Amino acid sequence: MLPQTGAAPTTRHATAFRPRPAAAARAGLFPWVPVLLSVGIALWFWRPALLNTGQWVALAAVVAGSLALALSAHRIAARGRIGWQMADALHLGSLAVMLMALGVGLAGWRAAHVAAPVLEWRYYGPVEGRVTEIDRSSRDRMRVTLDQVVLRDLSPDRTPAKVRLSLMDPDAQLPPLGQRVMLTGHLGPPSPPAAPGSFDFRTYAWFQELGAVGYSRTPIMAVAQPAGGIWWLHRARLKVSAAIRDRIGGQAGGVASALMTGDRSGISEQTNEIMRASNLYHIISISGLHMGMLAGFVYSGLRLLTVVVQGAGIGLGRPLHKWAAGGALAAAAAYLWLSGGGVATERAFVMVAVMLGAILADRRAISFRSVALAGTVILILTPEAVTGAGFQMSFAATIALIISYGPWSRIAPWFPWWIKPVAMLVVSSLVAALATSPIAAAHFNRMAQYGLLANLLAVPVMGTLVMPAGVIGAVLALVGAEAPALWVMGIGTQWMLLVAEYVAGLGGAVMAVAKPPATVIPMMEFGAVLAILCWRDKAHRNMAQTCGLAVGMAMMVASAAIWATAHRPLILIAPEGEAVGLMTDQGRAVSKPKGGAFVISSWLQEDGDMDTQETSAARPAWQGDKRDRWAALPDGWQLWHLTGKGSGDRARDACKPKRIVVVAEKLDLKRPACLLFDPASLRRTGAVAIDFRQGTPVWRQGDMSPLRLR
Repeated sequence: MLPQTGAAPTTRHATAFRPRPAAAARAGLFPWVPVLLSVGIALWFWRPALLNTGQWVALAAVVAGSLALALSAHRIAARGRIGWQMADALHLGSLAVMLMALGVGLAGWRAAHVAAPVLEWRYYGPVEGRVTEIDRSSRDRMRVTLDQVVLRDLSPDRTPAKVRLSLMDPDAQLPPLGQRVMLTGHLGPPSPPAAPGSFDFRTYAWFQELGAVGYSRTPIMAVAQPAGGIWWLHRARLKVSAAIRDRIGGQAGGVASALMTGDRSGISEQTNEIMRASNLYHIISISGLHMGMLAGFVYSGLRLLTVVVQGAGIGLGRPLHKWAAGGALAAAAAYLWLSGGGVATERAFVMVAVMLGAILADRRAISFRSVALAGTVILILTPEAVTGAGFQMSFAATIALIISYGPWSRIAPWFPWWIKPVAMLVVSSLVAALATSPIAAAHFNRMAQYGLLANLLAVPVMGTLVMPAGVIGAVLALVGAEAPALWVMGIGTQWMLLVAEYVAGLGGAVMAVAKPPATVIPMMEFGAVLAILCWRDKAHRNMAQTCGLAVGMAMMVASAAIWATAHRPLILIAPEGEAVGLMTDQGRAVSKPKGGAFVISSWLQEDGDMDTQETSAARPAWQGDKRDRWAALPDGWQLWHLTGKGSGDRARDACKPKRIVVVAEKLDLKRPACLLFDPASLRRTGAVAIDFRQGTPVWRQGDMSPLRLR
């Protein structure tokens, strides 16, 4: 506590004009809790592995020792052994170490809690299980996720907890959720990263308990009647989704269904693409925006009702605004169930629940403390969320809006009342876009140039028509009178699609961005958080906060410089050797016009290249026939990619000094003269990236094992 230098203002006039500390200053130290937990979680994800007993003991010792040191720091200072400033630093530093250790422990505990067998080979045969999810893949194919899986000749302790299969038949009859089914499927382990540092689907699948993925060409056969219990609620949700799609029709119905139930199976990939290109894809993924709009509409409606009730002399002196907050919280919980309860929706519900809970507790609904509390709860429940773009973007936007509220409140009185809502929408959209655009570009390698325009045209319609109509429709559905509300909702979603199509069609709507090095995102985000939390009004800022602000700003500048000056690897080798890519002056040239489509599309996207695989393969670099391809490299080196039957024998002849040879068949050479990558070595290394330094190839590999968490 700061020493009192004078009497506090006692008059209302003095209090009204007292300068108010910045939002970060009012929040105190609590916002550091989720930040430090996130640092610990990120440290675990840097080298993810299940923690052994010794590591758990070491973590517990760090937590206990840090807590003991934090509690005793001021006692030591009271005895005169250290100064009070040193005691404060020791106290806060120990708490920081404790929170980071707890973050490591949270991630390790969560990884162990969801641990399940992962298929280690290719499987073809009967697949039996219970349907838990139905969705659509990026290739516009319907997919089913099964649990309680049974695979032929595979013991239960080696059988994946969940498997996911794409249905190749577009007219396949989809089973109800909770039904036990059987089909013939091709399964394999979750795919490794396409390149070192690329998105690792295996880690994502681990936390989803997804042990195998694949496809099926056969019809789905029912084995037993649909399960009862909670499953009838899930089936009811999908029936509501189907009813919305059928009543509204077309892609507008699919978007409306996704907004209300979280079921995106009715949205085609073409619609997804135009929504991404216009930066409106967040609209069809239930997030804090949807939860906030729904809860805000319900709260405002109930608050208006309480004003009318109190105007009639009923409930005078009672905190009816808290009743409105409770009703909005109940509506948000119902929306959570109706939407299927995905991770992003659960995160949004936690944030809204914390803010409504603040109203119930007579606290500020939107503040750094409420955001920090929501973040802490989410990190405790799902620590893996810290690596996801959704978590990072939603909190970045929320924090940016809180910071901008102070400046906006000072300039807002200058606007006429009729233009103030429009100005506020423009400012909030601009602030959210500026806060989230770098994160989106780093994760998705794309920037929507006209996203602000699209959001200005679409988001108000969503807030004033679509979400209110959805709430009203849900209420009217109880008496079978939902048709007018759904008609209004359909008009709103059709308008959003028209906006998305128009904006996506503008010249230069999408700009490709190269993938940044792995250090950029954590450095950029931690630097921003450090700068924000150390930022104070000039009168309240001390030397430590000034240094923290400078360090945070320097980290953001350094991350931008690293990103701007980074280069992509000269050579990329696919994790199974199915493709090889060589960077040229015209972009990356791949060795094959077909095959390895997913890996190659990932390479091109991360290069910031919007061309297709066929265009990439046509770039001048490779020579030879379609089975034996080779390209010239610096300092007389050559790159060879050998595929097809007999490629192993041909690789023996090709394996010479100053050659890099990638072969599709196993090649047993004790001391190869070349730098050799065959299926056996690639199973150990995963994808490989190669650059040349001083005329010598230097290569780095992906993760050593696809089962590194076991």
